[in-house]
Order: sequence, then structure tokens, then C-alpha cells
Amino acid sequence: MLVAGVDIGNNTVEVALAQVTEHKTVFLSSGIAPTTGVKGTTANITGVKFAINDALKKAGVDIKNLDLIRINEATPVISDMAMETITETIITESTMIGHNPSTPGGRGLGVGKTTLIFHLDKVKPGEEVIAIVPQSVDFEHAAAMINSASSRGVYVEGAVVQKDDGVLIANRLNNKIPIVDEVAYIDKVPLGMPAAVEVAEQGYTIKTLSNPYGIATVFKLSPEETKNIVPVARALIGNRSAVVIRTPAGDVQERRIPAGSIVLFGEKGRTTVDLDEGAKKVMEELDRIYPLHDAQGTAGTNVGGLLSKIRSTMADLTGQKPDSIKIQDILAVDTLVQQKVKGGLANEFFAEDAVGMAAMVKSSRLPMEKVAKIIEEELSVPVHIAGVEAQMAINGALTTPGTAKPLAILDLGGGSVDAAYLTADGKVKTVHMAGAGDMVNMLMGAELGITDKMLLEDLKCNPLAKVESMFSIRLEDETVKFFDSPLDPQLFARVVILKDDGMIPLPGNLKLEKIRTVRREAKKKVFVTNAIRALKQVAPAGNIRLLDFVVLLGGSALDFEIPDMISDALANYGVVAGRGNIRGTEGPRNAVATGLVLSG
Repeated sequence: MLVAGVDIGNNTVEVALAQVTEHKTVFLSSGIAPTTGVKGTTANITGVKFAINDALKKAGVDIKNLDLIRINEATPVISDMAMETITETIITESTMIGHNPSTPGGRGLGVGKTTLIFHLDKVKPGEEVIAIVPQSVDFEHAAAMINSASSRGVYVEGAVVQKDDGVLIANRLNNKIPIVDEVAYIDKVPLGMPAAVEVAEQGYTIKTLSNPYGIATVFKLSPEETKNIVPVARALIGNRSAVVIRTPAGDVQERRIPAGSIVLFGEKGRTTVDLDEGAKKVMEELDRIYPLHDAQGTAGTNVGGLLSKIRSTMADLTGQKPDSIKIQDILAVDTLVQQKVKGGLANEFFAEDAVGMAAMVKSSRLPMEKVAKIIEEELSVPVHIAGVEAQMAINGALTTPGTAKPLAILDLGGGSVDAAYLTADGKVKTVHMAGAGDMVNMLMGAELGITDKMLLEDLKCNPLAKVESMFSIRLEDETVKFFDSPLDPQLFARVVILKDDGMIPLPGNLKLEKIRTVRREAKKKVFVTNAIRALKQVAPAGNIRLLDFVVLLGGSALDFEIPDMISDALANYGVVAGRGNIRGTEGPRNAVATGLVLSG
């Protein structure tokens, strides 16, 4: 009998193809394809067909010869961000320009009323102004007008320029002033309003406008107004130049949506956690009432909206009623998210405290039965739903050379971390934890302000380097690599992702050190946390120290640093962990698909 084991994952569909007889199973090939749609739904069928065809092609077998397809019980996992607004995102009396143009002019801090450069001749001597220079004015004329006003006794304390003429204007002025240029939306700058312009020395960052008390001093703010200006100051931290303009009260407002509370219903009781207390408190309470039966969020809040969206999404995908969708696990993680500042004129962002959350929906055979039925109809091959992923994974893991009972496995996927423990007498205990590779991507994207999913996947899976010369790069571990031929000039002085097929330059001013820190922290918060959580649930007496060996499986076990992070964490418990090698040929991949074949 020719059997295909099909593992539908969050990111990939993996297939193991084998010839099975009464006494022997001979594996012929493996196949892989991207998952289409949300895992565990009928949208997966296209990906399943691609993966099966890939395996058949490698084995040189026609689909007409396929006798049976065995699929896993796929459990959907959805990750999202529940905002936890510690500092309120309300800016009532300021608008701002806080970016890092490559050519700011002058240095220091200047305070005055915003005045269009054409109107400087109408300003009375002794008045302090900030000149607003649209792109229709070239640098020579701008400098001449500012010098003329200064000679009449007008205090031109700074300038805001639309073009990149900051240095050119500064070089032609009799009195040196701070100039911020490259302000695209200069027509939105309110005129006749108190403003402050600050430019730091090259290599330094601004001090006054990145400090809420500095802004309060400049604009003579009350304690309440100072509290509201905090997001502006936070958004400007690390900048070399900035402009803050005070506008009439109530001109810029943003409503705050509270993070809300989450209600956890578990086997050991019920508990309510306010997200203001942070992710650590959520996880402590979850651990206290675990196993989780369901979770709900307060209406009209971020977490309430998050959990409602998960239920409605899964209801649409599976055809079930929203109130019948139960959440069987959550992972909450403290993080930062780049929030756009309301009232900004140059796309300013500031880092807001947030709680990232992944939720796993309780699996149901009903959606998988639909998937199985459609596959059977389209391929004209009988389809069986074989069992839960972790149990199938341990069957596959035992094909790794050197493994034997008792054995624990960690299946590191895109949506969940699954664990299983096989006792010496053949009993299996399994658990599924929400949050894995997709959540790492989400956390990285939120903190770095990146929305490109492909770029985030590359950043997660590959090391970085800084191109220091035409013939050398400095790797993120501080070692230097030299090249015999010159590198592409477009890579010079850029941070690049090191992939097998070349280097990918990163956009903007992303710093190597920050990306590396964010990447590693996200992986620890998700994978190391879930590895420990999962193993505690399956280990004898809940004690990880009673495990001897842990085999790491799944696509994320191929990551260049996650296995080492988990191994380091488990070393504290005296446990040896390492990547599996399914069937001695597949590495950590294909365990579930292989287990599905063997389970028959």
C-alpha cells in the first residue's frame, strides 16, 4: 500500500510518502509546500495538493497509485497585539516634526513664533521667530532673507525647510541657527504658533525636546500639559534634530482605548487579570488555573476586541458559531510597539508599551473532516484523520538515530510549540502551547516598525552584518569577513541580511545592534518560555529534571539560534536537547508526516 502522511502546519505542509506492507515500511520521498489559508481550514487544500505532488514527483510515482492519505488534526493559532497603554496617547497642545534628516543645519536650540519666510519683512525688531521655508525658495534667497531680517533686529532663532538645504542655508548665515530640513508636509505647519527647533552636534542626539520637562520649560506647560506631552518627547529620543510646535488647546486629540482585562476560565477556577499589570501577571494567573478551558476579554477594550476577532475569524473559517469557539491556550508577552503620533508632520512614531498575545483555538474534528472530505473528492484517494500533532511527532522522532523510550519532544512550528512525552511502557502525554515563529515575527515587526512579512521572516532566520568597506563586512558577532572581489557599491555602509544566496540590504536607518537585540529577545520570550511551559506539562510529576533527553523538531528547529537558546535553558535542568534527524535523512523536519505514516 502506498501511503502519504500529510502534516498541515501554520506555514508549511509536509508530506512523507512510503510503501507500507504488513511487515515493513519503506519511505520513498518527502514533499513540502507553503500552507494556503489558515491552518486547519478548507483553504489548506491547495497547499496539500502541491506538497503531495512534490513527494510523488520525487519518487517518480503517479497519483493513481496512491492508496491512502493520513492527515493530522490541525489546531489553528492566531497571534495579535493587545495594546497596553501605560502612557496615554493623547497630545492636546502640540504638533511636532521629529525626524533625522541627513542634512540638518547649524546646532543648538531656538524658540520663537512660526513665520513664513516671505513675511519676515513684516516682523517687528526684537521679536523671536522660526522661519518656515517652502521648496519654492532656494537656499541663497532663504539665507539672504534671514540675514536681512536679522540686520533689522529680528531674532530669527531657527528654521524649518522643505528641501534638503539645511547645511547650504546655515553656511550663508551671519548668525548660526538650528535648521531642520527635509520636512515634506511643510504646508501643514501651523503659522503664528510658539515653536522650538533643536539640532545636536554630529554624533550626538537632542537633549531638550526629547525630555518632557525640557518641552515644559520651553512652552511653560502645567503639570497636566507636561503629562500629555510625554509621547512627543519619547518619539524624539535618539534624534539629532526636532521641531515641536504648540497649537491651540484641543487642536490635536486622540481617544485612548484601554487595554482591558482578560478573564481566564481554567480547570482550577476562574481569574481576572488587568493588562495594565503586564504579561507576567497574565501568565502567572494562567499557570495557577491551568489547563485553560476558555478566555474572554472585557468589551470595548483592546484585549476584548482581540479575542472577539479571533473567535469571529475562526467561526468564519470553520462554519461554527462564535460562542462555540473555545480558547485552549494563550501566550502573553510584554513588548514595545511603534505607535504613530497624532499631530506629527513627518510620520513620527514612539515606542508604546504593549502586550503581545497568541491564542490557540480548541481543535475540533469538524473542520478537519471537511478538509479530509474535499481532499478525498479532488484526489480520488481515501483520507483518514490520524491524530494530534504532538503524538504523531513523537512517532516520527523515534526514527532519529540514537533515540529510544522514554523520550520527550518539542515540535517548534509557526503557530504553536507542541510537546509530547513517551514513557517506557508506551504511554504518551501531549500538550500544545500557543505562540511560535509567527508570534516572533509579530513582536519583531511591532518593535522595529516593519510590516513586510517576507522581510521579517528573513530577519528572524538569518544573521546580520555591516558592510564596512568594498571588500569586508563585520558580522554581528564582531568578526570580520573579507572578500576577494569588490561588493556591490549599493551595499556600502548598509546593514545587510546574510542569506545563502547573497546579501539583502535593509531599508532606512535600522541599526544592527537593535535588530539583533529585538530578534533574540522575541525568540526567548516565545520559544524558550513555551518550551519550559510545555515540558512542565508533559514531564513526569511536572518536573523537567526527570527528563533525560529532548528532541527538537519542526521548521523553527532549523533556526540558527533558537535550538541553542532552548538547549541553554534546559541545561539548567540537567536536560540534554538537540535537533532531531527524522529517518536519519530529514533533519528536524517531517516528523509529524512520518509519524502519520507509521501510526497506521
